[in-house]
Amino acid sequence: MADPLHQFEIYPVVHISLGEVNASLTNSSVAMLATTIIITLFMTWSMRGRALVPGRWQSLAEMSYEFIGSMVRDNVGKEGHPYFPFILSLFMFILFGNLLGLLPYSFTFTSHIIVTFAMALAVFLGVTAIGIIRHGFHFFSFFVPKGVPAVMLPLMITIEVISYLSRPVSLSIRLFANMMAGHTMMKVFAGFVFLLGWFGFAPLAVDVALTAFEFMVAFLQAYVFTVLTCLYLNDTIHLH
Repeated sequence: MADPLHQFEIYPVVHISLGEVNASLTNSSVAMLATTIIITLFMTWSMRGRALVPGRWQSLAEMSYEFIGSMVRDNVGKEGHPYFPFILSLFMFILFGNLLGLLPYSFTFTSHIIVTFAMALAVFLGVTAIGIIRHGFHFFSFFVPKGVPAVMLPLMITIEVISYLSRPVSLSIRLFANMMAGHTMMKVFAGFVFLLGWFGFAPLAVDVALTAFEFMVAFLQAYVFTVLTCLYLNDTIHLH
């Protein structure tokens, strides 16, 4: 049986060396570039006609736009409107990256903790910067729960700070773990199909079901990552 973890191996596609720095273009980089290009083509091509009665592709683009717009309005409010382009881009990048990884011989870059942590850290630093810029030193009142007795404040502030700092970790692990686990299970059952030969119908049926399930997970994980970003932004703006 083929190693089910081999699909997550990163290897250089184009070797680039800048002195002592290895700047090679890897399969992960290619997948990210392909995802960006696909999203750009999808959004520009589907909206090129701007028809009053939209076709299929324009409907999909408008549904994506309105879906994220509604998410921002419901979870952040009117104050979240300036951050809509970033949140839409984040959702589309994760969603298309997850879906691209389901194609044969492709690479799922969201199954690597370094990628998901980089995205989560960017969200964390951006949200924190927005809070400090908007509220100044008053932002740090976020870590002081209201109605807590003074004697309990040191403990509660410590808990709040640790909880806040753990956000990028939990956000990144959730996406990475779900994508890696799902693809590993698909690979394991695919291996049983070849090992069992004519008796591989059962693992084949399971693999087909897992593939359908992974399409749902691809959307769900993009949604969870994005809605949590909105909730973090709401906390920062309104200091909840």
